[in-house]
Amino acid sequence: MTMVPQPWPEPTAEVARAVRARFHGREMPLPVAVRDRFGELFADVEFASAFGVTGPSGWSPGRLSLVTVFQMAENLTDRQAAEAVRDRLSWAYALGLDLADTGFDHTVLSEFRSRVVAHHLEEKVLDLLLARLKEMGLVEAGGKQRTDSTSVVAAVRDLNRLELVGESVRALVETLAAAAPDWLAQVIDVPGWSRRYGRRVDSWKMPASKTKQDALAIDYARDGFALLGAVYAPEQPGWLRELPAAQVLRIVLLQNYTRTTARNGREVVKRREKNTEDGDGLPPGSTRLASPYDTDTRWSAKRDAFWNGYKVHISETCATAADDAGRTEHVPPTAKAAAKTPRRPKPDRAPRRPNVITNVATTASTLPDSKALEGIHQSQQRRGLLPDEHYIDSGYPSAELITGSAARYGVALITPVLLDTSRQAKAKEGFAAHDFTIDWENHQAVCPTGNTSTAWTPNIQNGVTKTVVSFAALDCIPCPFKQQCTTAKSNRRQLSLHPPQMTEALRHARARQQTKDWNTEYVLRAGVEGTIRQAVAVTDLHQARYRGLAKTHLEHVYSAVALNLIRLDAWWNGHPLDRTRTSHLARLELRLAA
Repeated sequence: MTMVPQPWPEPTAEVARAVRARFHGREMPLPVAVRDRFGELFADVEFASAFGVTGPSGWSPGRLSLVTVFQMAENLTDRQAAEAVRDRLSWAYALGLDLADTGFDHTVLSEFRSRVVAHHLEEKVLDLLLARLKEMGLVEAGGKQRTDSTSVVAAVRDLNRLELVGESVRALVETLAAAAPDWLAQVIDVPGWSRRYGRRVDSWKMPASKTKQDALAIDYARDGFALLGAVYAPEQPGWLRELPAAQVLRIVLLQNYTRTTARNGREVVKRREKNTEDGDGLPPGSTRLASPYDTDTRWSAKRDAFWNGYKVHISETCATAADDAGRTEHVPPTAKAAAKTPRRPKPDRAPRRPNVITNVATTASTLPDSKALEGIHQSQQRRGLLPDEHYIDSGYPSAELITGSAARYGVALITPVLLDTSRQAKAKEGFAAHDFTIDWENHQAVCPTGNTSTAWTPNIQNGVTKTVVSFAALDCIPCPFKQQCTTAKSNRRQLSLHPPQMTEALRHARARQQTKDWNTEYVLRAGVEGTIRQAVAVTDLHQARYRGLAKTHLEHVYSAVALNLIRLDAWWNGHPLDRTRTSHLARLELRLAA
């Protein structure tokens, strides 16, 4: 597909008159407001790397990007979005189309997304919008931002282990039946396999007894190994083994079964179990495939939630009225006419700038939040939008991140760190780690009773550099506080310390988060929960539209742009932030309590 970058056409006079007449005396719809405020928001030249110089001409990628943003803003399907381009005046106005324009087929949107993902341009639209907002003075580096994550359910069916193996065999059979039907007819008993794999495995009832389920699992495995054996045979065409479905089946069988040869030469196939002493157990959940149709999705659990999919991390600015004190409201030149319209005054408590989503990160569901924070800061640095203070929950920080974020990015993490989980700290009896005085220069520690450590041993624990400090048993045994201080069989107290800067940072953070001022300040983080709720309500964030991590991330980026435009439109029109509704019963309770 070829594309020659061209400027967007201006809205035709006929369409403009019709729009102004239809919405006379009312607020303009979002597409009209976006075109009036931003003009050509996504220029074609920004997507030139994804299109060739020869071949059939395609629709403008910049305008397809805007269509996709509007699609997310209204949670439309591809068919509905393509129809909206044809029959909605507001969309025609935003895209610069005349009344005779026939639009495009809905499949163009799918092809566009695939091309954008293939050329790693998923975040281009968010980059362009944020760059424009920086020019307008609505977002800038520094200040305060907050981040939180939520679950995303993949666009595939949930399968248990038995169903996964059967469906993986069926997926390869279906692929071979389409790609090499004559070859497949010579390899399998087509009528027999059709009875077992003709329908989706989860569409019929599985055996109730465990014995029959285990027998069916072995049958699936034997069929899968036999089919792969034929595909990987040396005399067969090499392209067969390159089929994605063949690669998936190979991995699924490897992760769920062991295959050995007995002394009598008979092949023995066994299911892997969760816990085995011989090391033939199931692999970690982070590497275990959960669907033959989406190799990126993983099963994960968080507290009471259990889902098959991904996680998305949303970061946004969170300026308060005090932060924006003295700042004058910026009115873009393109919006001077709109600015003449009287607006309702904003409440004094509202900030002078809207909260803007500055980054969206989509990760595997099994990736801890702490592992995602470095990538979030890198993206914010690339956009020139690193905050001074970053408000996050306790799932993100670690001693390494608290010190590393400040050193590498100049970002202070405002977050509750996990408290000391030692027995002494929990019981508040005896001596916790923070009660010991650490002499880093002389490599020793002093306990509250005055005894000095006798061993200072650097080591690596779970990939983290730490130091184990030990006291002498001769000092600990006669100590009157021994029972509260240590119950180790070695009769001596040990401490596991992070490097000096990290240890001091942890101690300072734990002490500070016990103060009233810190808790008052940290309340600001809670607002990101409202952003996630808005994303779920507007774009159905919890349910992925597409398969694969890359396309799911594209969905999240375009959804973030849609939410930003919705917020900007509401802010420009003087609409205050929505407040949580209070029921009549709750109001009665408050009145009685007063």
